[in-house]
Amino acid sequence: MSGLFALRRLLLCSGLGLVLPSLVLGAVLISPEEAADTQFANGAPRSLQKRSTVNNMVEVYSVTVDCTVTLRFAHTVITSKTLNKANSSQEIFFEVELPKTAFITNFTMEIEGRLYVGVVKEKEKAKKQYETAVKAGQTAALVKASGRKMEKFAVSVNIAALSNITFTLTHEELLQRKLGQYEILTRIKPKQRIQEFKIITNIYEPHGISYVDVHSTFLSNELLPLVEKTVTDKKAHISFSPTLEQQRSCPDCEGSVIDGDFIVKYDVKREKGLGGLQVINGYFVHYFAPHNLCPVPMNVVFVIDESGSMSGTKIQQTREAMLAIIQDLREEDHFGIVLFDDQLRFWKSSLQQATKQTVKDAMEFTKTFRSRGGTDINAGVLKAVDMLRTARRGVILPPSADMIILLTDGMPNSGVSDTVQIQKNVHEAIGGNMSLNCLGFGRDVEYPFLDVMSQQNKGLARRIFEDSDAALQLQGFYREVSSPLLLDVDLKYPSNTVDSLTTNHFNQLFNGSEIIVAGRLMDNDIDNFLVEVSGKGCEDYQVKEQPSASDWSAMYPDEEYIFGDFTERLWAYLTIQQLLDKSKVGSPQEKDNITAKALAMSLRYNFVTPLTSMVVTKPDTDDTPQVADKLTEVDGDPHFLIELPNREDALCFNINDKPGTIFTLVKDQDSGVLVNGQIIGDKAVPPNGQIHTYFGRFGIVHQTLGVNLDVSTQDISVLQDGNWVKLMWSGTASLKGPNMDLLLTKDHSLTVTLKDSVKFVILLHKVWKKHPYHRDYLGFYTLDSHLLSPNVHGLLGQFYHSIEFEVSNLRPGQSPEKLDATMFVKGHELNVTRGRQRDFRRDIKKGESIPCWFIHNNATGLIDGEASDYVVSGLFSTL
Repeated sequence: MSGLFALRRLLLCSGLGLVLPSLVLGAVLISPEEAADTQFANGAPRSLQKRSTVNNMVEVYSVTVDCTVTLRFAHTVITSKTLNKANSSQEIFFEVELPKTAFITNFTMEIEGRLYVGVVKEKEKAKKQYETAVKAGQTAALVKASGRKMEKFAVSVNIAALSNITFTLTHEELLQRKLGQYEILTRIKPKQRIQEFKIITNIYEPHGISYVDVHSTFLSNELLPLVEKTVTDKKAHISFSPTLEQQRSCPDCEGSVIDGDFIVKYDVKREKGLGGLQVINGYFVHYFAPHNLCPVPMNVVFVIDESGSMSGTKIQQTREAMLAIIQDLREEDHFGIVLFDDQLRFWKSSLQQATKQTVKDAMEFTKTFRSRGGTDINAGVLKAVDMLRTARRGVILPPSADMIILLTDGMPNSGVSDTVQIQKNVHEAIGGNMSLNCLGFGRDVEYPFLDVMSQQNKGLARRIFEDSDAALQLQGFYREVSSPLLLDVDLKYPSNTVDSLTTNHFNQLFNGSEIIVAGRLMDNDIDNFLVEVSGKGCEDYQVKEQPSASDWSAMYPDEEYIFGDFTERLWAYLTIQQLLDKSKVGSPQEKDNITAKALAMSLRYNFVTPLTSMVVTKPDTDDTPQVADKLTEVDGDPHFLIELPNREDALCFNINDKPGTIFTLVKDQDSGVLVNGQIIGDKAVPPNGQIHTYFGRFGIVHQTLGVNLDVSTQDISVLQDGNWVKLMWSGTASLKGPNMDLLLTKDHSLTVTLKDSVKFVILLHKVWKKHPYHRDYLGFYTLDSHLLSPNVHGLLGQFYHSIEFEVSNLRPGQSPEKLDATMFVKGHELNVTRGRQRDFRRDIKKGESIPCWFIHNNATGLIDGEASDYVVSGLFSTL
């Protein structure tokens, strides 16, 4: 049964489990004796023991972030040195955040002169070592997503008294040009002042640097002068190294002000013609971003989801973004607007030129966006395709780009709901004649479906995060794609000179972006060859040149070779990224072949990608491996929650049973309080065959005070003076009586306050009434539970006055992003899993994510007896 029991005071909220993407990079194994004091990156308990003494005895005395960028290829080395000042062994932690687009290439730990090096292996082979470690009782520290752009890598190791350890992590990425600039983002959260702290960035761009800008989320006026920036024609050097005293968050504080993002932005000078080309050690890289080209006019149809799930802030932010986007249309552009829920509506039935009047009219139409109904993505996109086709047939348009921009926040559940069929329908309808860009709004969106559909149709996919700046995110994406400079861009190289090319045909080149092609030379002595670039723009574009390679020793006479064979690694990085993208589409055989190529290259170049893992053998653990994986997406979280504020922890469990079953939740014979809850189920069986169950009705009794309430998703019935009085959720009401007060908030909540006793809050979770499967459900929260007697019982009541348990032997679970552990409770030894659940008291739509220990098998061993022991025959019946 999907529901939520919780105790901070105590709460129960049954309902649809929100399927949230839990983004996990991988895991690093920890020996069991270390587990009791581990702080996990995934929201596990802050500690199972007090750590203040430990923290004072562990000193991170040096941190250096050294980034070298050569021809946009960034090579970053993060080094942390730590001393255990205690007279006993201590757990040492190393946590860093790196860009999601980066590949980890190396990780080492140096302990008292001995070096432990990570080795990249095929994920399946690494998994076997990982499973061996699990059987040995090892545990995992998770590495997960950190915000929108970053991943967090975390590892811990036990080191001897008065010993040093040096952690070194290396990652590489090819910087992407967006809106006319490259960005190097370093996230710094040292959590303490550090004796030797340095951020160093060196940029080498042989075609010239046009500007460099440095800013940070933590740089104050006092710290800003500490940023040293030296920029010459082809090189830039940036450094930031505050002293121990300068790192103070305030004059009398021990904390560090260094907490946030350090950002370097730059761009390069643009050459006329075919752009910049470099040939080094048998590999070449070609950068193409011509300037002074006029934007190609656009024919764009905005396809906007206005289904019920878009209600509230999302539809408001969409309106706000669209108002700004429409104003940015150029007069030579043509546009249309299609809105969909389970039906379609549109501003105009055909494309309109972006004149002052049509822009004004469209902005007025945008103000009518509202949310209701289901989600018929198929019909919305196909209507947009038809509008573009009709415009092409009926109007003589100048050279222009046909584009669809789809915005949706959920799964298709109306019309054609099978995502594979939708992808097929859209691909066949578009026929390669236009691009489809997909924006997935919020956490519930089926993003992989949108990602594949955009790749099948010459487009891009992007997540829009639910936040206060969602409108700006939408506008930012539109700015990226709203000014195509060239269409159908081909970059050709002599077939008898180069091979192993990365992608060299591009559907479009947008203003402010850049095309990069790399390849291998058949003859290492070749330093120039014929290059041809062609594309369609305001005018046909075609350039042929035979550029000569730059003399690096002349450009950088005082520098040793910057960092190895970077052109080869750049080529490998770009090839792997493109293969991973291609592996999402095509036939199963094509996907297998592409995946095999990407795996082979990942292993050859020591990249941690979604196909590989890095294995590190730690000291003093019988050579048990640690495994770090590349970020992937996973789902799932538990549903019933018992919060334990005294322990800063929580427990959660499921109780599964058939619809109609009634459970006793709270029973206090001393005070006369009784609460029973009845399960309801989905209206119909969903396509996946999994029927959700919820709490749909509660019976509340206070025998001493003569109180009876029957609360359902439709109404509230109150027994008053021997008569039943009915209240509707569609209204707001406040009733005060000698023994009970009721406060009803329309379509939201009911607060029940019993005289000199407990208070209950019931939340109404509204589901779109035309939803084919799901229905409204209720959540139940108990406040002031300490006012009930020590003898209170029931599925929830037994936890009102705390529960004693211990957790140990943390280890990787079946899902790599979740830990398993052993729990000792009520004389039982249980296998439990670390997860998260949502508390909807403060935000009924999104909820607050709460970490908890999940108890399996209907909470057997945690609850007294079995779940079936709590089943009763009627809503007001007792056990």
